[in-house]
Amino acid sequence: MGRKTPGLNTSSMSDISFLLLAFFLLVSNINTDQGIARRLPPPLPENQEKPDVKERNIFVVKVNSKDRLLFNGEVGDLRDLKDRAKEFLGNPNNLPNLPEKIQMEIPMLGMMDVSKGVISLQNDRGTSYDMYIAVQNELQAAIVEMRNELSQVKFGRKYADLSEPQADAIDQAIPIAISEAEPTKIGDRK
Repeated sequence: MGRKTPGLNTSSMSDISFLLLAFFLLVSNINTDQGIARRLPPPLPENQEKPDVKERNIFVVKVNSKDRLLFNGEVGDLRDLKDRAKEFLGNPNNLPNLPEKIQMEIPMLGMMDVSKGVISLQNDRGTSYDMYIAVQNELQAAIVEMRNELSQVKFGRKYADLSEPQADAIDQAIPIAISEAEPTKIGDRK
């Protein structure tokens, strides 16, 4: 008869492994996708008609399947999108081909000209995710810059440093007016 080899008692190893696993699960960070923050407008009441939006109040941004941009039917470049969106929404010279403005009484700001402009973003089903995010970032950057400029003038601080009532006032003066259509097939243009 052969000699028996001594065995190791490994019952405590499974306990230690479980404790290490539990420790790493508790202290580790799990990256979660944040998404793009957008506040949807409230639904229209059933008995109310859809509002009539004038063509001059819409800035159409189209992205085709080859990631090319069109601004109101003209070929555009991503580097120009932020400035074009700011010019459209701000309409500083009150031009007739840019959006109308309405006078509103806004608490903490007084009477303000508020743009009726809407940016209509239309993507092709083949648009790359990177281009989609880049376009969203440029449009958001335009609104953030406009809000920062107004908050510097009215309150002497950046928008991010404002109190909640001050930020709400700036939000009313410069609303996020981005409308996204369901992706469709947009003609590929060179």
